[in-house]
Amino acid sequence: MAARKQITITQVARAAGVSTQTVSRVINERPDVAPETRLRVQSVIEQLDYRPNVLARSLIHRRSQTIGVVAMSSGFYGPSTTLVGIEKMTRNLGYSLLLDFMHHPESDDVDRIINRLLSHQVDGILWAVPEIGNNRTWLEKKGAYLPIPVIYLSMQPMEHLLVASIDNYLGGCLATEHLLAQGYRQIGIITGPLDWWETRQRLAGWRKALESAGYPPEARQIIAGDWSAASGAAGIHALWQQFPELDSVFACNDQMALGAMQAAHRLGKRLPQDLALVGFDNIPESQFFWPALTTINQPLVDLGGRAVEALVRLIGAEHSDERDIETESIILTPALVVRDSATAHLS
Repeated sequence: MAARKQITITQVARAAGVSTQTVSRVINERPDVAPETRLRVQSVIEQLDYRPNVLARSLIHRRSQTIGVVAMSSGFYGPSTTLVGIEKMTRNLGYSLLLDFMHHPESDDVDRIINRLLSHQVDGILWAVPEIGNNRTWLEKKGAYLPIPVIYLSMQPMEHLLVASIDNYLGGCLATEHLLAQGYRQIGIITGPLDWWETRQRLAGWRKALESAGYPPEARQIIAGDWSAASGAAGIHALWQQFPELDSVFACNDQMALGAMQAAHRLGKRLPQDLALVGFDNIPESQFFWPALTTINQPLVDLGGRAVEALVRLIGAEHSDERDIETESIILTPALVVRDSATAHLS
């Protein structure tokens, strides 16, 4: 069977009775086209099954219409949900996405990843790997000097870098302040891995809320988990051993809260009568825990989308005379979701 011949923009223009410039304006959704002309051109495009030559357009506009994304290869809820928001907004704005994964964020070859993305002529990069251990040290040498715009997600804001993140410190405060408002005073915490920036921020929020209420925390109120449900279950046992007056727990993600909840049930504890529990993330399943989990909602899909929008604005500024574009970091606000697992303390 003979290969289908590629339809050209000239053929579309001839069939629609307009110039090629008018067809180009329609394709690029320019406003300076009469409505009836736009409809006629769109109808011809559909009839002829015309597909614009992306490579040719990129050469003309000196852009690849591609965003490079560096993500973490894990099943963690936060990074994977943020990636959903990135993909949706990238598609909505007419860009393609070139994805590269870091399997070991502390040790993977950053130069290899950056060079691969640059060799594919991406217009900008979203660095969507969480800040873990020393995996941001390379920024001190080259982060501010990459030849294309870059936005970094889920890390501590740094001077001269554009960062998009959730206010994890505020989230830790909100979780702990809710428990205090419900009458709980002996509040333990099961953190994530302490080499994660998000963990340290949530821990700092928990600590600040307790100190502000006049209950400075002790080391025995803290157990480090690894984000897994199993570590949440182990964390409950460890907390009760070293802090027997425990009456409530802030688990720094919902998976650990699920493990903590099961461990408490198996120990014969009633929730929230014997132990109140607050999680973090508001995963879709959290409302179906028993009891339904009070948690902190992170606008993660919105975070990914906002990061893409900001990057596209920077890309546009790079290709125009606009140099005063807003470059403040994006910090989104989490929200408390109140359910049954942390209601008023029954004393």
